[in-house]
Amino acid sequence: MKAVCRRLGHQYIKESPAPISSFKSLYPNDHFYGVENPRLASTLTTKGVGHLVRKGTGGRSSVSGIIATVFGATGFLGRYLVQQLAKMGSQVLVPFRGSEDSHRHLKLMGDLGQIVPMKYNPRDENSIKAVMAKANVVINLIGREYETRNYSFEEVNQHMAEKLAVIAKEHGGIMRFFQISCLGASPSSPSRMLRAKAAAEEAILRELPEATVMKPAVMIGTEDRILNTWAQFAKKYSFIPLIGDGSTKVQPVYVVDVASAIVAALKDDGTSMGKVYELGGPEIYSIHELAELMYDVIREWPRYVKVPFPVAKAIATPREVLLKKVPFPMPTPTIFNLDQIEALSTDTVVSENALTFEDLGVVPRKLKGYPVEYLIQYRKGGPQYGSTVSEKITPRSWS
Repeated sequence: MKAVCRRLGHQYIKESPAPISSFKSLYPNDHFYGVENPRLASTLTTKGVGHLVRKGTGGRSSVSGIIATVFGATGFLGRYLVQQLAKMGSQVLVPFRGSEDSHRHLKLMGDLGQIVPMKYNPRDENSIKAVMAKANVVINLIGREYETRNYSFEEVNQHMAEKLAVIAKEHGGIMRFFQISCLGASPSSPSRMLRAKAAAEEAILRELPEATVMKPAVMIGTEDRILNTWAQFAKKYSFIPLIGDGSTKVQPVYVVDVASAIVAALKDDGTSMGKVYELGGPEIYSIHELAELMYDVIREWPRYVKVPFPVAKAIATPREVLLKKVPFPMPTPTIFNLDQIEALSTDTVVSENALTFEDLGVVPRKLKGYPVEYLIQYRKGGPQYGSTVSEKITPRSWS
């Protein structure tokens, strides 16, 4: 049998053309094997990304044709967005400015070589151009709800976003640009962060009228900075402070639904280009009702201390005053964040005629249930117990 196979192999080699022809694809000078060949050329168009060249069945080992640079990918929303992009076979470029460990958890979300960390300096235009060079989609998640000694609200939330839009416009190959803003962003907002976000939206749409703006409400999820903060405070001090009387209305949204909305807009035929979407959850809560939900999940007796707005501002002001006057970093604000206290003075809900999840074909989930199950970790005595559920020991456990 081996002899027959060997003879057939020798006969095929003799009758086949020169072996060098099989290596022509290595030489880009041959027009037949280059991008001039219609079969190999990209079909990337300016209307959405619906006509990208794709390969595979659509899973993480496929090729979606999307090469997305996700600024702020190492943050809260970033990990969920990267996971969904990688799941559909997209290559994700992850700019980071911290340690080499800041992006480690993202590498596992995509196939080999699909998650590409790239160190950059957000204040260096050449650095930004380098991480954007091979992309055809740019998503800006950069944002910060408090100031530091090095970065102000305006620089992080406004100027960086505007700089990304200008560079994307100069790039010429960016088909989609997404700006992730905040629900409630307005030039008249009492919050500096929300005013900066509103200025960023205006600047981006001026530079790139085809950009898509997403304005999510306060996001809830495993790494969130609202329910986790409350639960930690409640476990440590046995109460939580309610700013004002807790009557401010909010429309919290599950972070995975926000990531799904961005991907849905990215995959459409361009109908979402140049539009602004307000992404709020299906239910409206007062701050007090949201705290009650947190207490219900962690199984602690609800205890509150109502802090009037003037008193809360007085507690939060010293950090802001000393921020750039002392030679050392100030602690990160949690509950008593002056700018967040200012934002809580007005309700933050979806506008009546705004484009929402429904226009993107996404159904947001209610918070009660799976989206807040991560709070089980704060239960006293273990996941099955808590202060409001007695820890009964049966005689059988002693045998």
